[in-house]
Amino acid sequence: MSESIALVLGGGGARAAYQIGVLKALVQLYPRNHHIPFEIISGTSAGAINATSLATHASCFHLGVKKLDWVWRHFETKKVYRSSFWGVFKHLCKMALKGLQSDKMNTDAGSLLDNAPLRGLLNQLIDFQRIERNIGSGALKAISLDASSYNDSHSYSFFQANNTVSDWKRARRQGNRCTLTTDHLMATSAIPLVFPSIKLNQAYFGDGSVHQLSPLSSPIHLGADKIMVINLDSPHQQHHNDIDAHPKTATIAGHLLDTIFSDTLNSDLERLERINSTLALIPDNNAKQIHLRKIDTLVIKPSEDLSEIAARYFKELPIAIRILLKFFGVDCETDSSVVSYLLFEKAYTSALIDLGYQDAMTQIDTIKQFFNIEH
Repeated sequence: MSESIALVLGGGGARAAYQIGVLKALVQLYPRNHHIPFEIISGTSAGAINATSLATHASCFHLGVKKLDWVWRHFETKKVYRSSFWGVFKHLCKMALKGLQSDKMNTDAGSLLDNAPLRGLLNQLIDFQRIERNIGSGALKAISLDASSYNDSHSYSFFQANNTVSDWKRARRQGNRCTLTTDHLMATSAIPLVFPSIKLNQAYFGDGSVHQLSPLSSPIHLGADKIMVINLDSPHQQHHNDIDAHPKTATIAGHLLDTIFSDTLNSDLERLERINSTLALIPDNNAKQIHLRKIDTLVIKPSEDLSEIAARYFKELPIAIRILLKFFGVDCETDSSVVSYLLFEKAYTSALIDLGYQDAMTQIDTIKQFFNIEH
């Protein structure tokens, strides 16, 4: 019986371009007409967009990665959120007026930026009907997208899968079968305060990383035996020039984003390693009785600080966004990771793709072993 391999793509805004570079290294190991080597795909935030695009091309791994590579290498900030002077000013004025209205009149979600262009891009690029066809043909077993409910503070895994998978419910997290749509992608990628929340099933949802207590829960519930994780947590060299000074608002905001997108995933990986170590000491029959099983993982993460890379391309941001960020104390010299999440410009995203490819190639032997590839 073959092992079910899952791919987990974490969140991180523009940082998700790094995931494409890793996939470019992996796709070289398979024939051009080969299906994706993952039965299960799980994504959060921007990683959910990459995951969904892959799921629509589950029958042809090369085509799926090639399309994602093209999209990320031709990205512009204006394709994700309104970034012109007029677009930014108009949206901020609208948000200011909302603050003066009563709660009964104020029905739209508030946000710093207007990501309406992203909805148009997703509608143009992703054919959701292909997901069900790929599941029906056996090219894909399941795909799940994690989103956070602002109504009950629970994490929801919205999944589309074959009939072997059932809904699940745990403490403050659950998995719900559904037919995925653009609304699910808009919800899971709605960075708190930066982008507006999305209404799904009479509740409002935001970025899946916010209430995500166990990022590896979804692929395990969907039946994964092995999990490949492309983690966007990068090494960060702390600046000690002003060690006695209070950290700036921009620095604190960067720490909050790093915490939202990385900390729970790293903790979940540590927890899984401890469970695997414990199971190694327990006889197989006893392990089955406590309903635990060993899950092998392969984690690939950036070898360089993505915030420093983003700083090099700061001037690629539209001037209106640079001015807005400057208002919050963010510029190319600021020790903050905020820019690395919002810089959807092709020079930066292409650099991340190249880094992802290089990092994966340095681990290519480990990758071959994980996927049982002999050549």
